[in-house]
Amino acid sequence: MSDPAVASACASVHSIDHFALNVPSLADAERFFSAFGLDVAATVAELELRAADGHRWARILPASRKSLAYLSFNCFEEDFAAIRNQAVAAGAELVASPDRGIWFHDPDGNLIQVKIGPKTTPFDKAPCVVASSNADQRGAHMRSEAKTVRPRRLSHVLLFSPDVLGALDFYGKALGLRLSDKSLDIIAFTHAPHGSDHHLVAFAKSSARGWHHAAWDVDNVNLVGQGASQMAAAGYALGWGTGRHVLGSNYFHYVQDPWGSFCEYSADIDFVSAGKTWPAGDFAPEDSLYLWGPPVPDDFIHNTEAGVVLKD
Repeated sequence: MSDPAVASACASVHSIDHFALNVPSLADAERFFSAFGLDVAATVAELELRAADGHRWARILPASRKSLAYLSFNCFEEDFAAIRNQAVAAGAELVASPDRGIWFHDPDGNLIQVKIGPKTTPFDKAPCVVASSNADQRGAHMRSEAKTVRPRRLSHVLLFSPDVLGALDFYGKALGLRLSDKSLDIIAFTHAPHGSDHHLVAFAKSSARGWHHAAWDVDNVNLVGQGASQMAAAGYALGWGTGRHVLGSNYFHYVQDPWGSFCEYSADIDFVSAGKTWPAGDFAPEDSLYLWGPPVPDDFIHNTEAGVVLKD
């Protein structure tokens, strides 16, 4: 695991710009992500996903199977050269690309882009307000008055890794991401030091690399619950939630996508302010997943990409 003192001296990315996901059916993807409340735009050969903030958070690409195509990070201009040097020093071999920035593979084989770009995630934690009603007033609106839940932005992604501690070490040394919390070598959460949700990128142990979920931020726990109902009504009832995590503290509901991975509605996640040190801990597995909620489904921590021959 990377030395916190070394990580604090590193230049760092400040946010995820977007991810690109390979899927076997763009039609299925369009139905799923539209129902989830994202704006889906179809181009000639792919889909683009935008949240309520208008940012393009994802590219969905056609392929024979589901997998992460690449993960793109933004950094400040003054940090770019240092991050390039850090990535090489950490063992990354740069990959030639006509696109902007630098490209390389992490130790698990995931393709990573780092480029100069705007901070897409907040500098400060947004308030999470659940309206309260006075006596003699209704506290909830009618179901018929419910509006479509539209996530406001991407919060984080979680990747499967055969070596969680190795991934943690690499992303700390190469990209300057810092440990938020972990549980043994089973799961680890990292944040960026420029103002970041408790986790920007997380890693969960598996026999192979893989894509587990993308988490999308909504205003409050009521919208987490409404999102779950929204997806169930659209035919996507499988998943896990609604509940509250321990590490990160966010309210959650995961919806299983057509390929066995997940999209998460997330609200009120812990936030690490720029320049602040988070008291990272190593927690027992039974204390690391959720504070309350339904039992974890058997297939929740299942890597559908394990055992698949990878061809890059």
